[in-house]
Amino acid sequence: MIEIKDISKSFGNLQVLKGIDLSIKKGEVVSIIGPSGAGKTTLLQIIGTLSKPDSGSICINGEDVLKLNENDLSAFRNKHIGFVFQFHQLLPEFSALENVCIPALIAHKSQKDAEAEAKKLLEYLGVAERADHRPNELSGGEKQRVAVARALINKPDIILADEPSGSLDSKNKAELYKLLFDLRDNLGQTIAIVTHDHDLAKISDRVISMEDGKIVG
Repeated sequence: MIEIKDISKSFGNLQVLKGIDLSIKKGEVVSIIGPSGAGKTTLLQIIGTLSKPDSGSICINGEDVLKLNENDLSAFRNKHIGFVFQFHQLLPEFSALENVCIPALIAHKSQKDAEAEAKKLLEYLGVAERADHRPNELSGGEKQRVAVARALINKPDIILADEPSGSLDSKNKAELYKLLFDLRDNLGQTIAIVTHDHDLAKISDRVISMEDGKIVG
């Protein structure tokens, strides 16, 4: 599903990634761990096509994404990749339902179809009764479930999660972990997670250890 070869990335004189090679199979749940500054989030952003490497290649589901122009790349990202962030990144002026609908509307789905799919996802994730609430009216766990629904609405092949349990208590962390594996088992997503949480890493299919811009294990 994801094939990365010799990816390097620098910011000014600081080389953040140093020749990364990585393959992730379809349906695999992979945790990427390592100390702060190891390059984990930069790697995730490059996999998610939010950032371009200085050198190397990246193929997602057979597509050489570095050869796409900006418009095609945005469309590819919207269709194939879902993102879950530590602090949810929900838009405060919109309801939970409206937040979930946004990627579908960007993909030119009708309002009716987007809302129908969003309601199904909120139901599946156990927060249907919170659909009309704004983010400031939701608990941390509810916000994260809404964020997961938003990531899923376009039925992406890949979910990329950056410290998804970082702002959650232990109960909500456990529920999020179960949810991620349920998604893989029921919907077939490939999931890559940047995390400092070793409990999550331990139950992943594979753990990638990074240090100083390199994969070390």
